Amino acid sequence: MALIIPSHLKFKPPNFLQQQKNLHFDSRVEVFSAKRSTNTILTSRNHCLPHKFTNPSGVRRFSVLTRACSDGDGVEVFAAKEQAFASDVDISKDSLSCSNDGYIAMFVRMLGLDNDRQDREQAVVTLWKYSLGGKEFVDNIMRFSGTVNLIVNLLKSDSDSACEAAAGLLRVISAINVYRDLVAESAAVEEMTGLLRRSPLSSEVKEQSICTLWNLSVDEKVRARITRSEILPLLVKFLEDEDLRVNEAAGGVLANLALSHSEHDIMIEAGVIPKLAKFLKLELEESKVIRKVARNALLEFAKDEYNRILVMEEGIVLVPLIGTAAYKSFRPALYAWPSLPDGTKIEQTSKGPSKYGASELLLGLNVQGKNIDLDEAKTNALVGRTQQQFLARIGAIEMEDDNKSDKHCNSNERFTLLPCIDGVARLVLILGLEDESAIARAARSIADASINEYMRISFMEAGALKFLVQLINHSSDTIRLAVLQALDKLSISNDVCQKIEAEGVLHPLINLLRHSKLETSQSLIARILSILTRILDPNKEITLKFYNGTVDDSKDGLDETGNSIPDEGNDTVSSKSSSSGQTVDLRELVDSTVFTSLVDIMKTSNPNLQRKALSIVEFITMIKPCVEKLILADIESGLEAVFRQKSLTETEDDARGEQPELNSLELEEAGQAVSAASRLLTRLLDHNHFRQTVNSPHFTELLRTIIVSNAPLNYKDWVAASLVKLSSLSGRYSGFENPISTEVTLYETIPRLIQQIQSSFYPEVQEAAVLELNRIISEGLIDSTRAVASEGGIFALVKLMENGGDRAKEASLAILYSLGMNSENHAVIVAAGAVPVLKKIVLSQGSQWTRALHLLRTLPT
Repeated sequence: MALIIPSHLKFKPPNFLQQQKNLHFDSRVEVFSAKRSTNTILTSRNHCLPHKFTNPSGVRRFSVLTRACSDGDGVEVFAAKEQAFASDVDISKDSLSCSNDGYIAMFVRMLGLDNDRQDREQAVVTLWKYSLGGKEFVDNIMRFSGTVNLIVNLLKSDSDSACEAAAGLLRVISAINVYRDLVAESAAVEEMTGLLRRSPLSSEVKEQSICTLWNLSVDEKVRARITRSEILPLLVKFLEDEDLRVNEAAGGVLANLALSHSEHDIMIEAGVIPKLAKFLKLELEESKVIRKVARNALLEFAKDEYNRILVMEEGIVLVPLIGTAAYKSFRPALYAWPSLPDGTKIEQTSKGPSKYGASELLLGLNVQGKNIDLDEAKTNALVGRTQQQFLARIGAIEMEDDNKSDKHCNSNERFTLLPCIDGVARLVLILGLEDESAIARAARSIADASINEYMRISFMEAGALKFLVQLINHSSDTIRLAVLQALDKLSISNDVCQKIEAEGVLHPLINLLRHSKLETSQSLIARILSILTRILDPNKEITLKFYNGTVDDSKDGLDETGNSIPDEGNDTVSSKSSSSGQTVDLRELVDSTVFTSLVDIMKTSNPNLQRKALSIVEFITMIKPCVEKLILADIESGLEAVFRQKSLTETEDDARGEQPELNSLELEEAGQAVSAASRLLTRLLDHNHFRQTVNSPHFTELLRTIIVSNAPLNYKDWVAASLVKLSSLSGRYSGFENPISTEVTLYETIPRLIQQIQSSFYPEVQEAAVLELNRIISEGLIDSTRAVASEGGIFALVKLMENGGDRAKEASLAILYSLGMNSENHAVIVAAGAVPVLKKIVLSQGSQWTRALHLLRTLPT
């Protein structure tokens, strides 16, 4: 709900009939405030003393609490506002109502442009004081048509007091629903833009002007006008003003502007998010209002997935509101010797516990000891846990948010924003509660907040990993999926991934994979495979990660690929990264049901899942030979399904009409899956048992289809290696009579060499690539020159011929000479700028000038 700021306080207005032009009045207002629960009671007493009424400088100022309320949503924000009140006499409203009409009309007429400037300024000051009496008094002013336009015109005044009064009067008028549109249509926004651009400008004028905009920004159309005008950068600038009241007013306008999601991009470009986020990290009590409006604005930004990342990059965490009742299940360990949140024990240096356990409890806040050196992440985790547990113990956690949140909002959709230290600790605290809905929401929030290494390390140090690993075995599918999402995001960090492994995550993950049904739990399986792929990564150094030397301390503990394997009698491999002594049980990994599940995943149409399943199988085959079990699990059918990628086998005509971006993404994912399958096939071909059972001709045809397809070039290397290995094992062809070698050269080797010539920054790499390319062409491979031309190699060769070394120039010229034998390439060679380069070589009469001359005579120049 958008917020407006009524700036009036009920009081007894002066009786203008009894006032003379030079009559002196004074007022003294005493404000008594007392807190009763969350309500603020404001009382005032007015006394009449002589004071000169017509002097604007005689206005007495003081701080009172005014209420900012929305139009009927019941949300209240209390802010300290400095108001100006008129001199007051003790007279009844009845006498005022029957006697002040003429005087109000007179003051409105004094606002006219034909009056003296000083009279106009004094009139607007008087009307502002009068309007503070409430809606009835504003109605008396608004009975006269054109009043708002005359007030807006006074915003151009050179007097700060007149500008303040005009803006304050517009603020009071715009706080009333029936008059807000009238103010918005009177060019008040544009005039205030010009007013706020002045320098210098008093804080009072800024406050009244911005608060008027705060009221006007309730209207969505006005919000669009403000956002797209020059006033938006000014509002962002005013967030850094020295006056806290100006900060609050600017933040309130921005909070209302954030309600229009279509304007978020403009606000983000103006730098709103960092400026608002800093207020949530302040600990000052007087900044309560600005913290409230900043939180409201950032919560609106956080509704968008991308903008949510921008908010959390400022050190703010999105935390679900679960209600104070959910924290009743929290049971702190009151008399246990304290430890760090991640489970690290703190050395007990005292001789014995204190009588009431105070030393154990306070050690969590004051860790002393020369041998204890905590880094920033551990210190933040310790402080955050202590603060959140204290709030939970006394029942004060979420109390403020519960009282002031929107009662019409679904409890499952309510969130708040907390600084990183408190937000991380709050989410970890919720993970230990009994409320299933709260646990699932906290896990999803952890997944959303794990956007960078700092946040992932923070959750690890706060002890989130232990709770998340334990919750994998929870009976609720919702909690399991949310927990796996969190672990998936956290495991992106190598350090956190090792800690997750040390917490014993492999056993529950493998057990869950073994019993999950692919048809109904594809999203769950996708998360499981993501975590397992990072832990069981075949690209890591296996000997360094899993064990120091062979398990049986022998030198012949190698499999057929030459990798170290554990002893058959000991199927447990210790993880070097596991600080808690956890071990990996290989019998779980090589279980036939696990292989069957992985092969079933390979048969799906999701290339991303296929790639992850293949990576896990490859890892298992590297640490323990299990070809027999893979054959029994029908690994061939899984590989065949991966090689039959629809996006790779369909023709260009079939793919025409699809979105280019989507097609490119599908090709990328399919290329990754095919590359992983080819790498696994290459490793399996090292085993005699697999070579005897595999259908080599069938896989050869599948791979030949892929090598000539439009798959990304960087994923064809393993396809080419598998093809070469299959052809060498069959022994049917030799030399260039082998069509497989020809296809590998044309569709993988030549494109790769041209890519190196085009994109490499190292002259040595370019020279080696062009020499290899020249060798292939000089051997007379059929269609080799056509392959060079179709891959755009002519432009790269001309450039290298001009700027490369002597050997590179010679090889480039030789290739271009061969390409020049085909008249179809002449136009491209000329367009690439070869003619000036060739003339330069001829004039220099270098070693290759005759060949350059022959090429020049061949070209149509």
